[in-house]
Amino acid sequence: MNISTFKPLAAHRAPGTLHIQSPEDGAPVTEQSAATEVMTDFARVNAVTIRPQASLFQANETMIAQGVRLLLVTSEDGKLMGIVSTRDTLGERPMQLLHQGKGNLFELKVSDLMHALTDIDMLDFDEVRHANVGDMVATLRRLGQQHVLVMAPQGADGQARVRGVFSATRISRQLGIDLKPFQTAR
Repeated sequence: MNISTFKPLAAHRAPGTLHIQSPEDGAPVTEQSAATEVMTDFARVNAVTIRPQASLFQANETMIAQGVRLLLVTSEDGKLMGIVSTRDTLGERPMQLLHQGKGNLFELKVSDLMHALTDIDMLDFDEVRHANVGDMVATLRRLGQQHVLVMAPQGADGQARVRGVFSATRISRQLGIDLKPFQTAR
């Protein structure tokens, strides 16, 4: 890199008091705001992933450390295999598996608890770009889900991608209202 072709910016001293910007400090989100305002966009932030052979405890630790409630389960070569959430790892599913004779709590793996890719409802990013936050709330309620993934059209390499995820918890926080839990029995 030839540094002589770039222009350095001026540095400034901080004033006496500064606050830290947060995403919620921007324009307030309303039901009419663009849906992309409340989507976790993997083009801007890294997705939090885990391998299927990881333990139940590793999944919980990863979610706590990353401040998320949903992990994308990926193969060694980065292909999406499924999802696992705190509802899966901390809910009734581990106990149900134990009662079915699937070993003990320390032996449970993400692959035992995850929802396979073929069982996951997804949205199309082209449709999401034209939707608003209210549409997303209605979608999550209709699906009975806490999260929904967004699929992007095929990229330059010809591969479809997961572009992002919507979370009812994040939408609730950004709208400043308490949305009732969406998860329904299936």
